[in-house]
Amino acid sequence: MTKGMYESIEIAAAADEVYAVAADVDAYPEWAKGVKSVEVLERADDGTPMRASFVIDGFVKEIGYTLTYTHEAPTRLAWEAEPGTDVKQLTGSYDFVEKDGRTTVTYALRVEPNFPVPGFAMRQGEKQIVGAALRGLKKRVERK
Repeated sequence: MTKGMYESIEIAAAADEVYAVAADVDAYPEWAKGVKSVEVLERADDGTPMRASFVIDGFVKEIGYTLTYTHEAPTRLAWEAEPGTDVKQLTGSYDFVEKDGRTTVTYALRVEPNFPVPGFAMRQGEKQIVGAALRGLKKRVERK
């Protein structure tokens, strides 16, 4: 298991606005680099996604996994992958801290694939995923 990594970015918007974009997993293929498709499998009564199946363009191959979400709007969105063919373990979260109308978003990610990946490549992969996701989220929120 990798130690995982985290990174933060500041977004010029209120936490509830940023959270709303991050929680709209249906739209990830429109802005999240590498996400090829998302299918929401289960929603809460208010329409909030609770389980979703993803296909991403991995570095070595296309990777599929299903995430289960925990929502603490508008301060935290967390997820955990169900064990599957491509992913042994995957946990992540967005934490949103608002100050003066701006929101600092911290993305944490820990991945253990179900196929061999050298440690250096794994760390680089996590770093690229987290960085691209934060930049994509910032661009998506701030363009509105």
